[in-house]
Amino acid sequence: MMRKLAALPSGSVGKWVVLAIWAVLLVPALMLAGKLSGAEQNDNSAWLPGNAESTAVVERAEKLMPADTVPAIVVYDRAGGVTAADLSKARADAKAFQGIDNVVGAPQGPVESQDGKAIQTVVQVHKDNSGWEGLGTVVDRMTEVGRQGPDGLGFHVAGPAGYGADSIKAFGGGGTLTTITALVVIVILLSTYRSPLLPLLPLLTVGVALVVAEALIYLLAEHAGLVVNKQSSFILTVLVFGAATDYALLLISRYREELLRHEDRHEAMAEALHRSGPAIVASAATVAVSLMLLMLADLNSTKGMGPACAIGILVGLLTMVTLMPALLVVCGRWVFWPVKPVYGNAGATRKESVWSRVGKAVSGRPRLVWAGTVLVLGALALGTLGLDASGLANKDQFTNTPQMAVGEDIRAEHFPAGSGDPVYVVARAGAADRVKAALAGVPGIAGVADPLVKGDGAVLLAQLKDEPSSEAAMRTVDRARGAVHRIDGADAQVGGSTAVMVDTEDAAARDNMVVIPLVLVVVLLILAALLRAVVAPLLLMATVLLSFGAALGVSSLMFEHVFGFAGADASFPLLAFVFLVALGIDYNIFLVTRIREDALRQGTRRAALTGLSSTGGVITSAGVVLAGTFGAMASLPLVFAAELGFAVAFGVLLDTLVVRSVLVTALTLDVGRWMWWPGKLFLHPDDALPAAGDHDDRVSTLSGR
Repeated sequence: MMRKLAALPSGSVGKWVVLAIWAVLLVPALMLAGKLSGAEQNDNSAWLPGNAESTAVVERAEKLMPADTVPAIVVYDRAGGVTAADLSKARADAKAFQGIDNVVGAPQGPVESQDGKAIQTVVQVHKDNSGWEGLGTVVDRMTEVGRQGPDGLGFHVAGPAGYGADSIKAFGGGGTLTTITALVVIVILLSTYRSPLLPLLPLLTVGVALVVAEALIYLLAEHAGLVVNKQSSFILTVLVFGAATDYALLLISRYREELLRHEDRHEAMAEALHRSGPAIVASAATVAVSLMLLMLADLNSTKGMGPACAIGILVGLLTMVTLMPALLVVCGRWVFWPVKPVYGNAGATRKESVWSRVGKAVSGRPRLVWAGTVLVLGALALGTLGLDASGLANKDQFTNTPQMAVGEDIRAEHFPAGSGDPVYVVARAGAADRVKAALAGVPGIAGVADPLVKGDGAVLLAQLKDEPSSEAAMRTVDRARGAVHRIDGADAQVGGSTAVMVDTEDAAARDNMVVIPLVLVVVLLILAALLRAVVAPLLLMATVLLSFGAALGVSSLMFEHVFGFAGADASFPLLAFVFLVALGIDYNIFLVTRIREDALRQGTRRAALTGLSSTGGVITSAGVVLAGTFGAMASLPLVFAAELGFAVAFGVLLDTLVVRSVLVTALTLDVGRWMWWPGKLFLHPDDALPAAGDHDDRVSTLSGR
């Protein structure tokens, strides 16, 4: 059955049918994919769970006052002290701001700082369905007004509106990210194949996969309620480029190997698909299922990213087992120019590869090798103890210094830290005075305004002593919630931008506890089904977990001591775990499925060496491609993107170069046929451990070097 399916896209007629089908699908896909950005949601509902207290406050408060607003805190400064002309300018700007669409009510201020060096005006901006896009438009208009002032007067828009505007500009580098990612893939493929023509086929196929995936995601966002935001979109691009190119590398390498054994390229491709297909499908299934489990997360941003990225993986898989084989067969052997595979050269003697030498070195004392490797990786994992993933203040979320961050620093220097971005508290009208008294007694609360009562509801605004996006302010919100929740009959809830950060952190902690164990169980079951064993899946999972810990430990040290980041986003550990475990297990799948195939003929221990030798080149290339694509995320001026990109890139390289080639090989050599217990292959006789240098050094063209 599998052979018949594998022969369809590579058949003399089937290849043209496959190309025709993809050509027809691509036309509507191109039109729909272009609409995806319009379906993105970047407001609070796209990030927070619907049951979050801060979300409930918005829904309750909007009946009493414009609660769907965020403050834009306008800051003017002059080092030598603001002048009367500067104050006049600020007053004129405040009036002009009222004429900008989505500015709500009259601005508060302008207010001069006590030291006379800065001016602050608070403008309430309506946050509509366009989310950050709408905030960016309003802030741009305000900036046009504000910067037409006296020479030497600084102007910055800070606060939540300024943060949203600068965030959308940072995410606006998605086009650059796609270009950089494509260039990374091209360079690596050129160096891998040393052919100017062959890399064009994987790149074309990946492009088709990305367009079709974006079209499907758009349809689900518009008609099935899938939440998609900017974060999901840029990760989708990186993931499709990286993972789909990996599948292409595995297929092309096996196809090149089969071209040496089959004169007919159609037969060669059918055999290549039959042999490499299970590993590719298992790899994609592992990643897709792991991503789908993110739907169990509370954070809407994480929940929506799961199915969106899973669609990208599955479409990438589909294109690589249908469109890619058809393109390769249509092009023929000449696409490998200048080094075309020649039929009949499969048994040609080749020089010893680097991976043959690694296998030879490991086979000398495998138990010492794997024990030493485990100790080193365990030591690196200790770095995770210093990882601060409690979230980042708004001004710390950029790798550069946007105007919002500059404005926040100026405001903190000259004005009370919590001014302009209050805590919102909603309660029953009859309990409003008791709620005010309780709030006033909370450490970290600088003051509480008189309640605004309407009907049976009331809303109170409280000013924080600390900067609203700081850790201290978040703990104040926790204390405020504890105080007002204890008031009988008040039904009081605490919201505002600081409360949003608290709810995000709490939801992320819950997601870690729920999703991570499920991912481990599901990946383990997929490995058991693929390998038909228990011992091998357990050992592979242990190696990947150790690799994840080491990667996270090194990343933590780099974030703090090299990059100088203030911490990590609350969702970072979960996303890093899912990507590193799901993608890291891929390389073990590619290696161990080849070992299992060879073990049927020559025993497990010898197969461990020939499997490493034959897959070393392609798996290394695949790892470098995936690391390069995630590394491209550093092109976005966002700490979250830089941290996730670095952690995944480093972890993938660690998996590729150390875990797969050294640790897994050493374990397999030491354990031998017990790897396959209790499957049938466990009963297959196994040779004694080969002496160093006494193994099959015939390097198949799978590695090509």
